[in-house]
Amino acid sequence: MTGTYSDAPREPLITLVEARDVVRLLRHFAETHGPGTDEGQDAYALATELAGRLPSE
Repeated sequence: MTGTYSDAPREPLITLVEARDVVRLLRHFAETHGPGTDEGQDAYALATELAGRLPSE
């Protein structure tokens, strides 16, 4: 079975502005819950990883 794919332009799953907002909110969450908590450390690690994937301004 083969499928056909549209050549029409597609919207990204998340825009750059949205991704930057996610990183900002994750950093805020990490700071609010304290760097010593598991949740804070996980949020900071994820924010750092995602920020590294974003193009610089």
